[in-house]
Amino acid sequence: MHDLGLVGILLAAAVIAAVAAGVLWLLRKARVRRRARRRADPANDYAVRTDWERSDGTVNYSSFVYFDVDRDGKYGVGDRPMAGIMVRLFDEKGAFVASSKTNIGGFANFAMSTSSGKAVIRAPGTYRFAVSVPPGWRSPSANEAQSMQFRLAPGSPTGLVSPDLPKPVGLTPGRSLAGRMAAGDTATLSVMANGLVLESRVLAQGSTFRFDLADEADMVVIAGGGFDRRLALSPYPTDLGLLSPQTLSSEAPLRTIGFDDITRRGFRKIPSGHAGLEWRNLNAMAQDHTKGGEGYVNGNVSGDHVAYTSSGYPAEFWSETPFGFHSVLLSAAWLKSEGETALVESWLGERLVASDQVALSALTPLHYAPMLKAVTRVRLSTKHYWQMALDDLVLTG
Repeated sequence: MHDLGLVGILLAAAVIAAVAAGVLWLLRKARVRRRARRRADPANDYAVRTDWERSDGTVNYSSFVYFDVDRDGKYGVGDRPMAGIMVRLFDEKGAFVASSKTNIGGFANFAMSTSSGKAVIRAPGTYRFAVSVPPGWRSPSANEAQSMQFRLAPGSPTGLVSPDLPKPVGLTPGRSLAGRMAAGDTATLSVMANGLVLESRVLAQGSTFRFDLADEADMVVIAGGGFDRRLALSPYPTDLGLLSPQTLSSEAPLRTIGFDDITRRGFRKIPSGHAGLEWRNLNAMAQDHTKGGEGYVNGNVSGDHVAYTSSGYPAEFWSETPFGFHSVLLSAAWLKSEGETALVESWLGERLVASDQVALSALTPLHYAPMLKAVTRVRLSTKHYWQMALDDLVLTG
């Protein structure tokens, strides 16, 4: 009897579920018919809305994050949207509600609606938007956490409104300078700002150095031991690699190779002869061509395109005629490979003249500046075969 009773309960539940499904199907059919009648009637094509009580839409309520290139706390023409930055949403009691990462446009989106069960902002109240600042970074805009008040607004697309959207949040990395001294060589390194010396350091032979840079620092000068090296500092961390007396003259004419003139489309393999060089396993790609590639967005500092190592395999550019290798901006293409190790090898004929290992980030480019006087081939590879993005390759010759 017990088994029969259980069977009866299951059968009843199945009948109820079937009836409910049938009712939902009929309601959906009726809604489709009503929509079809409205669309068939020309009088509804441009009708003035009279019922302002319904709100049945969903809108993305967004927090915008940008790379504050000039570190002034304002979103300006030289700044860039940042991808892959985590933003968390909390309710007025401080409870976690949802999280979202910024997209290629710099927006972290949170669905808002009083009618959709999939929305994360569904009721009036105070919500806090907290941008997760990466380690070693800071926010010059000083607004990484912002609270917004929402109220009911019948007739609006979602039924909820706030006085404004959160203000743009600017982020900037801590700048550092790194490099290595060859055995047997010593030199003096000076950090400058507006022509004045901020600090000087003696670089001992065979030493490795890395130190933070002041916000106002704009130039580094290395002298002594046969060195004569000057580098205008970028907004990004800088690595000089292994310092060698065989360096470019500070008067050498420089040319910047970009990758925007290779194609107007989203993607193209870099052809032989571009900028007078031979290329292997390097592609040019629009920053928004690949979904989710944070480093393709954050590592793009000029135009719409960056270059990257095809499928993460070693890549090269070369010429039979020697050229000077001044610098390049390098990034990890994906946040999943944050901290990937890149190996940059420079050759003059058959002789390896420089070999440097540097850590990559998908959040900011690394300004790798070996400033080598003469090379004929440069090889780029990554330890774990993740893609590496390149922009603003600076050479001579």
